[in-house]
Amino acid sequence: MIRIGQILLGRRLANREQAERKIGPLEAVPAMGLDGLGSSAYGPEAALAVLAAVGAAGTDSIGWVMAPILALLAVLFVSYWQTIAAYPSNGGAYAVARENLGTDAGLLAAAALMIDYVLNVAVGISAGVAALVSALPALHPYTLPLCLGILGFVTLMNLRGTLDAGRVVAVPTYLFLAAFGLILAIGAWRTLASGGQPEPLVAPPAQPQVAQAVTLWLLLRAFASGCTAMTGVEAVSNGMGAFRDPVVRNGHRTLAAIVAILGVLLAVISWLVHAYGIGAMDQARDGYRSVLSQLASAVVGRGVLYYVAIGALLAVLALSANTSFVGFPRLCRMVAADGFLPKPFAVAGRRLVFSVGIGYLAVTAGLLLVVFGGITEHLIPLFAIGAFLTFTISQAGMVMHWLRRRREGERVGLKLAINGLGACATGVALAVITVAKFADGAWITLLVIPAVIVLLKAIRRYYVRLDLKVHDPTPLALKPAQPPLVLVAIEEWNQLADHAITLALTLSPHVLGVHLADLAGPDEGYDRKLQERWERNVAAPARAAGFPAPRLVVLQAQYRAIHAPVLQLVRELELQHPDRSVAVLVPELVKERWYQKLLHTHRAQRLRHALLKHGGTRLTVVSVPWYLEAMPLADAPKEAVEKEGAGAAVV
Repeated sequence: MIRIGQILLGRRLANREQAERKIGPLEAVPAMGLDGLGSSAYGPEAALAVLAAVGAAGTDSIGWVMAPILALLAVLFVSYWQTIAAYPSNGGAYAVARENLGTDAGLLAAAALMIDYVLNVAVGISAGVAALVSALPALHPYTLPLCLGILGFVTLMNLRGTLDAGRVVAVPTYLFLAAFGLILAIGAWRTLASGGQPEPLVAPPAQPQVAQAVTLWLLLRAFASGCTAMTGVEAVSNGMGAFRDPVVRNGHRTLAAIVAILGVLLAVISWLVHAYGIGAMDQARDGYRSVLSQLASAVVGRGVLYYVAIGALLAVLALSANTSFVGFPRLCRMVAADGFLPKPFAVAGRRLVFSVGIGYLAVTAGLLLVVFGGITEHLIPLFAIGAFLTFTISQAGMVMHWLRRRREGERVGLKLAINGLGACATGVALAVITVAKFADGAWITLLVIPAVIVLLKAIRRYYVRLDLKVHDPTPLALKPAQPPLVLVAIEEWNQLADHAITLALTLSPHVLGVHLADLAGPDEGYDRKLQERWERNVAAPARAAGFPAPRLVVLQAQYRAIHAPVLQLVRELELQHPDRSVAVLVPELVKERWYQKLLHTHRAQRLRHALLKHGGTRLTVVSVPWYLEAMPLADAPKEAVEKEGAGAAVV
């Protein structure tokens, strides 16, 4: 029978298949570039939303906002090109900062990048749903459920592996590029042919004429919002571990393709938005249409090409979260390997991806979508700060890297200048974004980043204390010792009890059976029958074989806490035998089918957990499993089913 997990996630992959799961540029562009490519939709729209305060004059000013963004994009491209060459195994900001600027700078980069990844998932999916609502306004009331549904799909897709996810998102990615490439080409041709004033096939909503003038502060705020278009540029350097050989060449090709496509999209969209007089609309209101939806309908109308392009846009925006699902788990693996995150983050799952990181990202992004109602405009103010802080730290780390190489005698003047320019440019942009967005919600990000760093350091302190407690530099010290006193938890005499008692007698001659009486109250008749069966089935055969006869003790759990009487007995035995340890054997039926788990009380599991928690260092707890082949209830003998008390014998 095929399990549900295998159907949803695929077969479990072997470690030797790791190399086969690597990706090349064809898969990497959609897998790592969707964040950047998708941001071409909400980046210009975020800038136009700020400029909407001055009406039509804002659309006329979009060029002044987009020009420095494109210049900054070019600087980041050259900077990360060098980072990939210098750190081919992993050029992420955390690794670069940790090596060149120290642990604290590395943690700052990690915290900022983690937050940026979570926000990218939420913003990308909400922008995708916004595109869908633009084409089908009747879906507006279902914005949040649609966001959560898409999040679930992207999570499942990435749990199947990076290669599978890259192949899935490749189709909508290249369809988006083809459809909007054609639309933008048609729009550019018509704009040039009309002398810069093309006639829209579907007129965009009229923009109000506002007396307010365009100010430098307004342009800076629009620049800060528009910078969200660059948040995916670092994805390639963060995900270098996903590339097949030659790693550097594949990384460079992927970075070049992503930045070139993004730059063309941003430039042409901004130009055509100005030419067609398109502005941003309020996403929270009915009748909302995204900027790209208005632009596509203005250029080609609302025919087949429009709906193909909007459908592809929806898929790209929604699946742009895939970029974070590629980078976030790998970042968490490195941080966990250094002891700043729980160890499960560093363990690869059944499909050779870091499943815990994927699950954590899905949960946190889902909570963010719920809190902000799946509305992109509500999330944008939190966005970009983490990304640009990461840019700045990474470039500063590269500056220190080249300075060290120069001290070693290498000629790195140009490389040092490039990364120095990148650090200064992204630092200035970070300052502008922080000031411009602070009152709109950026202060939340600025508070969360240090809180995350405190949490990471607290986790590290726990592991340090743990290592100090369990570290033992001395060799094994063996000395004569008596065998332990062995207790065996018994509910009734059956094959589980037989198996556990047999094991106990191989461990020690001093075995004590412990029966926990029925929680409903003592039953003297049942207890007497159990004692008789114990004498007949355990004590007499043990004496005949030359073993000391195991005794049976009946304990009452007056307050239904089944571990309490066992712990009390253990304490008494420890006081009576201070030189001996105590072992408790807990027989447990292994449930092989899901329905079996519903038919049992799981007392053995609760008892074992309680003993481990409260038993102390002198107590050893041993689980004794018993495997039962799945047998439908209909196959059980009729007399056994009808027998009073049948089925209540499992601990």
